[in-house]
Amino acid sequence: MKKKLFVLVLLAVMTLGLFAGCAKQEEFVVGFDASFPPYGYVENGEYVGFDIDLAKEVAKRNGWNIKLQAIDWNSKDFELNSGTISCIWNGFTMNGREDKYTWTRAYVDNSQVVVVKADSGINELSDLAGKTVAVQDDSSALAVLTNTEDNDEMLALAATFNKLDKVGDYDTAFMNLASGAVDAIAMDIGVAQFKVKAGGDKYKILDKQLASEQYGVGFRQGSDLAQALSDFFAASYADGSMVECAETYGIQAALIAQ
Repeated sequence: MKKKLFVLVLLAVMTLGLFAGCAKQEEFVVGFDASFPPYGYVENGEYVGFDIDLAKEVAKRNGWNIKLQAIDWNSKDFELNSGTISCIWNGFTMNGREDKYTWTRAYVDNSQVVVVKADSGINELSDLAGKTVAVQDDSSALAVLTNTEDNDEMLALAATFNKLDKVGDYDTAFMNLASGAVDAIAMDIGVAQFKVKAGGDKYKILDKQLASEQYGVGFRQGSDLAQALSDFFAASYADGSMVECAETYGIQAALIAQ
């Protein structure tokens, strides 16, 4: 009887250990904007994009259970701080936010540009005087045009607009541009290039950029996952898989050597 009891106790301990091991397995919840191509968007009912592919690969290499969580970009900080998501990863600009998050190393160079209709007659930034310019709410482009610290040139430019029209996402911005509700869109160059290419000859990007910046992945302050992603960026750049993935989306020139 003692032997049987010992076996039963041993089995119970092993079972509890198994469940404890499962409970400790990381769930990696990626918060992203699902209308931000080529970094994260919907195609044929599936979430795809450069950042989505990288997130899946880092989860695979680390044995994490990944969950792709499309979020309202305006609510990203609430989602992160409440623990609903593990990180903000989707063309997320580090510049000006350095102290708000624990960041990975930068992995993509980015810039802010202006998109207009090809036949609009708008060819220079100065031609935006008296025009309505759309911008995504809580975006880098909005910050570039409204930041009051050492930003006289962009503030002067924005002051010439008839209106700076904040929208929730770039799909809405382009619908408004197509309909004539706005005259231009200030936005990230990667998304701009993707949208302009998809539009055929309907749109163009003005030559002069508004600003340049870098992308990283933002975590809650103190998170130890940021270092794991930085290590992944270095490894995947070195083995060529990051470059190959970037080539799929036509953004290889924007990669930062790791």
